[in-house]
Amino acid sequence: MELGWLLWGAGVLLLLHVLMELSPAVNFALRIGFYCLLCVVGSALAAPVCLLVNGGRTVKNMRIIKTVVKTFKYFFGVRFEVKGLENFEMEGPAIIVSNHQSILDMMGLMEVLPDDCVQVGKKELMYAGTVGLIIYLGGVIFINRKSTTSAKMVMAEVAKTMAADNVPVIPVVYSSFTTFYNPKKNLFTSGKIKVEVLPAIETKGLTSGDVSDLTDRCFRTMRETLFRLSGCPSEAKDSS
Repeated sequence: MELGWLLWGAGVLLLLHVLMELSPAVNFALRIGFYCLLCVVGSALAAPVCLLVNGGRTVKNMRIIKTVVKTFKYFFGVRFEVKGLENFEMEGPAIIVSNHQSILDMMGLMEVLPDDCVQVGKKELMYAGTVGLIIYLGGVIFINRKSTTSAKMVMAEVAKTMAADNVPVIPVVYSSFTTFYNPKKNLFTSGKIKVEVLPAIETKGLTSGDVSDLTDRCFRTMRETLFRLSGCPSEAKDSS
């Protein structure tokens, strides 16, 4: 009986391997499914540890969460090349902004963000089972992106604090994933992600009325860096 189960299991694994080799769509679906499974299982394992170590919802749980998520890259052959971590070494608070690309962003965020970084996420994530639970325990601030008023209130408060306390902005840029991850092409293989933590953009002397100009400045800087990291120097030049 045990031999039969082993043969059956080996046959299934062999069939999946053949399908992954022959069909990009099957390969993509299985890898995405495995990634989601890792998120669910990793969250389920980390949640009780967070409760036992820190007693509940606190940003201190991010250290535990980061430890778990950092293992994901080994399952998918994803490598990170990180520069500029020294720009996080400053006294006092700072606002960190990064470019969003896909569901794989979480791996990149956990790779570089400081342990005591309070993150902002969409409210819908609260209802994502064990993933929502671990995000809640990590002290993430949830905003309702469908409610313009709610989202604007949170961002207005951030802008007010930034202007009043001269809190600097630190841009973090990840290179394009499209060389190894592209849902439109059913592409999901191993690859390298370049990450650069840029020098802080000072906000001293600014007011809440300057937030729009500051946002445009951050966008231009991050866009140029994205093109450079992704190997598109001509586009970076055109955008300057």
